Parts: sequence; structure tokens; C-alpha cells
Amino acid sequence: MAAMPTWIETPDALRAHLATPPAVVGLDTEFIRERTYWPQLALVQLALGDPADPAAPGTILLVDPLVPGMCEALGPLLRDPAVLKVMHSASEDLVALRHACGTLPAPLFDTQVAAALAGVGGGMGYQKLVQALAGAALDKGETRSDWLRRPLSAAQLDYAADDVRYLHALHAQLDARLRAAGREGWLREEGARLLATVAEDAGDRWPHLALRSAQFLDADAQRRLLRLLRWREARARSSDRPRSWVLDNELAVALARTPPADPAALQAVLDATPKSPRSLADAVWRALSNPADDEADAPLARGDERDRKQLRGLQEAVAVAAAGLGIPEGLLASRRLLEGLQDGGGWDGPLAGWRRAVLEPALAPLLGVGNGAAPSV
Repeated sequence: MAAMPTWIETPDALRAHLATPPAVVGLDTEFIRERTYWPQLALVQLALGDPADPAAPGTILLVDPLVPGMCEALGPLLRDPAVLKVMHSASEDLVALRHACGTLPAPLFDTQVAAALAGVGGGMGYQKLVQALAGAALDKGETRSDWLRRPLSAAQLDYAADDVRYLHALHAQLDARLRAAGREGWLREEGARLLATVAEDAGDRWPHLALRSAQFLDADAQRRLLRLLRWREARARSSDRPRSWVLDNELAVALARTPPADPAALQAVLDATPKSPRSLADAVWRALSNPADDEADAPLARGDERDRKQLRGLQEAVAVAAAGLGIPEGLLASRRLLEGLQDGGGWDGPLAGWRRAVLEPALAPLLGVGNGAAPSV
């Protein structure tokens, strides 16, 4: 029978449990993000591990971050470079921890990414991975629970504990597979890149590229859309409201395509549009009308203008390389990354490091830029 988790409701209790930091800790969070821009951290789960058995969860702590001072007590563990934090599909949890606690858990071992790099499977959910590697079937019943309520139900507590109960076992197996394949450095790169992205918190510089409908706009309209989406992002953050509550995509594209002639015309459009930001008409007008300093550098969203034969060749080369490594094609290089290479982008960002070493010898000739040797990793 699995050990009962310990509910932590005071910072002093948490400090007592963490007085001797573990070498490896399983970490997960529960948060709510339905009516806010920022995730509301509602629970932090820690599996401290068993020194006698690296695959065992040891003591499981369910930490209440709603208690004043709790995040400050948790911070030293999150920041400790000597403690490896094992998480699964960590990106949103990292945002929640950074916003609530002002720090990030580093170094990071993401079991979802590790499973893909080890050839176990791409994009595997926690339950599926636990079933595959630990042979345990987990209950999914509390996935959409209200984690901000207090007290939490017994079912919620069990579900939350299970979310970290098997992380040490997953880490032990996946770390062994990665080391056998010589890919442990690849996972370190992925973890460091994800942490840096969340820490930088810069947002998407060119958010219009993520909207498929942007490709049907001319260059001027795309620049207007860029202005609106940047304003929306800033407003959503400052007001802590979902982006779509500030300005939905459909209205943003419509305003960019056919900009109103003056503020009165804009107000008329907003008044006639359900759930539009009527009270923010002046701010929307300023965003729509004032060019951004760097918009001349903005890449344009494109449809089928690229060399589709070249793109197919790049995708086929990625597929061959991924098959040879036994990893998902999308993990190696997504279509968007390949389109960036077509547009003249370099081997920086996600394509740096191990991906460049794997892909540049095969892709450079297809891009017509020669076949320079890739750096070692």
C-alpha cells in the first residue's frame, strides 16, 4: 500500500522536512488558469525520495502555497543547484512557480522529454508513461478539479500524490536509457533551454505568425495585426485576464484587415461586436494606429509562397534522421523551424546544440548553403 502523503500547511513544517535537501526530488503543481492570464498556483507536490532506493518516492509532501510565506520557504529547494528536479511536461508548471514564487526549479529533468529522447514515445502523458514503465494504472478523475478550494477532498489528495509518486521510478529508468544512448546531454540542453525561456518571459516577438489567418493579410495589415497582438499581450498580463477576454483573434484580424477610419468608427465596430473591448476603444485605437519601432523587421506570415519541394525535402531528411535515432520527427524539428531555415534563419534557439549537430550536415545542402561541419555537443 502506498504511503500516505503529508499535508504541509506551515512554512516551518516545510523547512523542517527540507532541512537536509534530497539529491533528487519529484515535483509537480496544480494550478487554475481559466479566468486569469497567469496560472494561480494552488498546490505543490514533492516526492523527496528514498536514499536506500533511488526509484522509490520516499516521503510525499503536499504543500499549500496559499499559506503566506510558503513560497519563500520553498524557494531554497527550487534554486538549489545540487538538487535535481524531476517533473513531467513541466512548461506550464514552471510559469506557475515563477509567477507565485519568483524562482524556477533548476536543474530540470523532464520525464516527457526524456521519454521522447530515449525512444520510449513522443508527447506521452504522465499516466501513459507510468503505465508503460512502472506498470501502474492511475486515476484521472480529478484532472479538472477545483484545486483552490480548502480543504481538498481525499480523492484530490490521492490524485495529487500520485502525480509525483512515480517520478523517481521514471527518472531512474529514463536516465539509464539516456546514458546508454549517450543522450543525457541532450536532455540537459532541453531543460536549460526551457528554463531560460520561462525565466526570460519575453513573450513571442512576432505573435502574428502563430495565426493561420495572418497569411491572408497583406504586409500592412500584418503589421497592424502585430501591433494589436502585442498590445493585447501587455494588457492581458497587466490585467491578469486571458488574451481572448481582452481581444479575440477574429476581431483582431478584422480590425487589421480593414482598419476603421477614426476613433468613432472603431467605437462603432466594437459596439456592434459581442464581447469586444468597448471600454478600451481608445487604447485599441492607439495600438492600431502607432507603428512599432521594429515592425519593419517583422517577418511576414506566408502561405504556400515558400519552395514546397524544398520543404518536403527538408521534412523527409528530418524523418530519416529521426527514424535513425528512434525519436519523434516533431521533437527533432517542427515544420515551423524548417520554414524558419527556409526564410534565412540561423541555427540558433531550439535548433542549436544537439539538433544542429544532427541536422546541419543533412539539411545544409538542401538549403543551398553548403555542408559545413556541425559543432560537437
